[in-house]
Amino acid sequence: MADTERQSATRPGGLAKEVPGGGRSAAASGASTPQRGGGDPATRGRTTIADGVVEKIAGLAAREVLGVHAMGGGLSRTFGAVRDRVPGGGAKAVTRGVKAEVGEVQTALDLDIVVEYGVSIADVARAVRENVISAVERMTGLQVVEVNIAVGDVKLPDEEEDEPEPRLQ
Repeated sequence: MADTERQSATRPGGLAKEVPGGGRSAAASGASTPQRGGGDPATRGRTTIADGVVEKIAGLAAREVLGVHAMGGGLSRTFGAVRDRVPGGGAKAVTRGVKAEVGEVQTALDLDIVVEYGVSIADVARAVRENVISAVERMTGLQVVEVNIAVGDVKLPDEEEDEPEPRLQ
């Protein structure tokens, strides 16, 4: 563009996000022919992403990593197990152990995880960080500036599950 104040960046999935200089960016489909009202349609309006959306993406991405047994501290897992058994109360389970702070173009995440006994905690933390950053940046277009991981517990092989499977009768 001729205007140096407006910057454009293409993101997968056609998600628009704020960019420095006041411009907006989005993946353009086809030619950028001005529509009624003037200007590129992708620059008309603003897309905001809620903290909860980023938390869900990060929670699912962290759980995909081999060696992650559960998310959240002991108390939050206990309350979560009770909440999961109440009809309509399980929606929060995906975000358990995840806290996101979302700005206009960046996000920071804090994760509480429980790892399986015998795995390298450093390797699991590195894999979680990589998977979470990849998923959040790909799906939201936000830049992940940090992923802080707190390992709150180790799941021993002989320990009973905190959240037993429901029995079928």
